[in-house]
Amino acid sequence: MVDMPDRSLPVPKYQMKQNETTDVKRARLLYQSRKRGMLENGLLLSTFASEYLNKFSEKQLDLYDNLINQVSNDWDIYYYATNIKEIPAEYDNEIMDLLKKHVKNEKKEERFKQPDLQFN
Repeated sequence: MVDMPDRSLPVPKYQMKQNETTDVKRARLLYQSRKRGMLENGLLLSTFASEYLNKFSEKQLDLYDNLINQVSNDWDIYYYATNIKEIPAEYDNEIMDLLKKHVKNEKKEERFKQPDLQFN
């Protein structure tokens, strides 16, 4: 009989990057926004990042970094942004407000593919 690993182990807490320049942080977050593990979030977050990351302050970049890297379940990010699940206090901030507005797509933009890996 083969022993299976304990799947109840907690996911390690995300450690913020230290001594990272703002330009490097923006580039990392843009790339990470494209690679969230499910197509829905890849499209949602990559188009959001392409539109907003270049305008974000350092504080806003940290809030976004926490959102996309601390939430371990990709569906949770999607459910928070689409108002299906209640947003936990640590993610209920100005970045989530912008993301929820982005999800509404009031301009009816086509978002069928991820934007190029560059800022607007």
